[in-house]
Amino acid sequence: MSNVLVPTTAQTTVRVAEVQRNTAETRVQVRINLDGTGKARLQSGIGFLDHMLDQIARHGLIDLDIECEGDLHIDGHHTVEDIGITLGQAFAKAVGDKKGIRRYGHAYVPLDEALSRVVIDFSGRPSLHMDVKFTAGAIGQLDTQLVYEFFQGFVNHAGVTLHIDNLKGFNAHHQCETIFKAFARALRFALEHDERMAGVIPSTKGAL
Repeated sequence: MSNVLVPTTAQTTVRVAEVQRNTAETRVQVRINLDGTGKARLQSGIGFLDHMLDQIARHGLIDLDIECEGDLHIDGHHTVEDIGITLGQAFAKAVGDKKGIRRYGHAYVPLDEALSRVVIDFSGRPSLHMDVKFTAGAIGQLDTQLVYEFFQGFVNHAGVTLHIDNLKGFNAHHQCETIFKAFARALRFALEHDERMAGVIPSTKGAL
């Protein structure tokens, strides 16, 4: 009998979730597959927000289906914030007990003159630190102030620590796109399974 090591697969269960959030202001439905191929079906009612959500799917290799009916006749605040909240809830549900994941992820992404850095920790502790000075008040129909509200909603309900820094950039579209692309890449790395940590929660506390 030979002493041959047979490789094991760290992850065999597809991590999916579906979450609905209905309020007097919005009706949001989110479906995600963390082990997807980057497919997206997006209907937020805000074109530029859909473009940014598509970056999360494509560069994070996350299948993402988001539908929202919001009170856009008022403004985009409730829609953007509630999509962030619901997406965070879906991530928390899909990621499960976090056994075997890398937990930490980071990425730098450039787009022409713009450069952003995003660092994430699936710590179980909500904390957002965002240093972005947008050079415009709106990009298409998206108020740039609401980018913070999106990530705050996500952080609070996904239970992550998130640092977002736009290091360079004078085109607001480029600034925002580098943020979302870097966020996607950081997510992808943090959620990947590390075969050396298979079945182990990546914390000395034994829980996240």
